[in-house]
Amino acid sequence: MSTKVALVQAEPAFLDAKASVDKAVVCVQEAAKRGAQLVAFGETWLPGYPFWIDVAPNAASWGDPEIKALYAHMRSQSPTIDGPEVTRLREIAADLGVAIVMGMQERVDHGPGRGTLYNALLTIADSGSLVVHHRKLVPTYGEKLVWGPGDADGLHAAETAAGRVGGLICWEHWMPLARQAMHDSGEQIHVAQWPTVSDPHQLASRHYAFEGRCFVLAVGSLLRMSALPEALRPEGADPEALALRGGSAIAAPDGTWLVEPVFDEERTIVAELDLSQIDRESMTLDVTGHYSRPDVLQLEVVRGRRGAS
Repeated sequence: MSTKVALVQAEPAFLDAKASVDKAVVCVQEAAKRGAQLVAFGETWLPGYPFWIDVAPNAASWGDPEIKALYAHMRSQSPTIDGPEVTRLREIAADLGVAIVMGMQERVDHGPGRGTLYNALLTIADSGSLVVHHRKLVPTYGEKLVWGPGDADGLHAAETAAGRVGGLICWEHWMPLARQAMHDSGEQIHVAQWPTVSDPHQLASRHYAFEGRCFVLAVGSLLRMSALPEALRPEGADPEALALRGGSAIAAPDGTWLVEPVFDEERTIVAELDLSQIDRESMTLDVTGHYSRPDVLQLEVVRGRRGAS
C-alpha cells in the first residue's frame, strides 16, 4: 500500500490567525491537487512560533512593556479549539478529502484555566473530524513563559485516508515514555513538529523512524526577524534574515532520509510512501511486538484532560 503526503514549509502570517488560516487553506488545496492525502504543518504554525523567547534581549525581563504587548497580541491571535480557524480547517479537510496535521497555539476561553495558552497538535481526518487534540507535555525551557503543560489525552495515533497517523511536538521526541506510548498506538506515519529542523532535531526524527518502524514527517517553519517589533530584535539583526529556517524532511522506517532536509525556502514537499516498508523493517525490530517484553517492562499512560479544558 502506498500513500502520498505533503509537508508545508512556509511562513505564516505571524500572529495573524485569520491570514494564517487563509494561507494554510491555499497550501492544503495546492497539496491536494498534487495528490496528497495528508498535509502537515510545523510547530505552532498557526499563527506562528514565539521565536522571540530565544532572540529578544529582554524576553524574560520582568514587566518589559514590549514583551507584555507582544504576548497580549499573541494571546488575542491564538485560536480556540472550537473557534472559526479550526472550524475552517475541518471544513477544507472534508471538502478535499485530505487529512491535516496542524501545529497551533491554543487559547482556552472557559473553565478554571481560562486564558491559558497551549502548544497543540491537531489531527483532522479526511472526514473533517478532529481525531487528535494533543497538548505538548512540557514546554521547553523559555517556552514555559508562554505555554501551560499538557497531558496525555491526545497521546495516540488515529486512522486517516493516508494511514494511521500520530505526532509529537519538538522535544517530546526526547521523552522515551511518550515515544513508546505513540509506538504502542500503531503509527504508520508520524508527524514530528519542530520550529525548525536543526541537526539535533534531524537526529531525533531519524531515530524515531528507526525505533518506531514508521515514516516520520519532520516539519519545520520559516519566520523572518522582521516579524518582531524592531525593539525586540537582536542588535544589528538583518530584518530579512530567517530566524526559523525550515529543514523539513522525511525519514523512512529504516532511519534513512527518504527526502533530505530542505532549508531557507518556501516549499510544499510532496512524497509517496510505501507503507509495506514498515512490515519489512519490523522483521528485525518491533518495539511494540517481539522487542517490547511486556513480561518485564510495562508502561501506564494516564489518559484524560488535565487543568484547563
